Amino acid sequence: MVRFYSAADVARVLDYRRLVDALADAFGHGAEVPLRHSHALSPQDSLLLMPAWSATALGVKLVTVFPDNATRGAGTVNALYLLLDRASGEPRAVIDGEELTLRRTAAASALAARYLARADASQLLLVGSGRLAPYMARAHCALRPQLKRVHVWGRNDQHAQTTAQILRDAGLPVEVASDLESAVRDAHIITCATTSTRPLVHGAWLAPGTHLDLVGGFRPAMREVDDAAVARARIVVDTYAGALAEAGDLVEPMQRGVITRAQVIAELAQLVRGERAGRTSDHEITLFKSVGTALEDLAAAELVVR
Repeated sequence: MVRFYSAADVARVLDYRRLVDALADAFGHGAEVPLRHSHALSPQDSLLLMPAWSATALGVKLVTVFPDNATRGAGTVNALYLLLDRASGEPRAVIDGEELTLRRTAAASALAARYLARADASQLLLVGSGRLAPYMARAHCALRPQLKRVHVWGRNDQHAQTTAQILRDAGLPVEVASDLESAVRDAHIITCATTSTRPLVHGAWLAPGTHLDLVGGFRPAMREVDDAAVARARIVVDTYAGALAEAGDLVEPMQRGVITRAQVIAELAQLVRGERAGRTSDHEITLFKSVGTALEDLAAAELVVR
């Protein structure tokens, strides 16, 4: 029998510590992850299909992007995940795709921070106040109880205040940052979850030892940090195939010769397997760029069903 798992079901069972461990196992063992299929349904509407399969599971995420949905009172992005039996191909579960995506995205960043952030990091800055932002903060804090201060900065102050209150209600020590430069200079981990097309965080503001976690940009025209930040950093990506094709924070500086391909030193699987080193000193600036991979969806969906 096929079971449906709602957003509430997903939120209840996908504890961040367990999910990070599941992602580590998935990156360590690998899976078949074809490039996602993108189909234009109209000049503005899209259908995305994101398949992946491993020795134990087979699944596909279906995503629709309808920008005009705001005028209908509906969400722009909607998603469902279909998990199938690996041996027979029979459907096993249909899972709310939005909650699954938000949690696996945040968990992947928390996993990367295991290797890239300083062990004594105690101050987190959240740049962005959209739907993903609270998930990013909760994931990092769940894996790092030593984070004693969390600041939220957003281009819309009211949205930043709302995000801060959501996180305070969850028991986190959160304040709104009024000045982004000052907040960046004080932070040990900076997680950016915006749709910005111009740099928000500048390399000149970064203190030695800072870890940058960039998850917002997913197109070549999107930028969350400037060239100086990228040039100063030890760079790791979630996957070479995705980030080097889609991440504007890397693609654009590479095209202009600001950085070279060799400066992207690893993808996340290589850190998990011990094939490449993450942070190599307390003074190093590190950067993790994520655009998302169907491997994460598959691992999260398996954990939901288990």
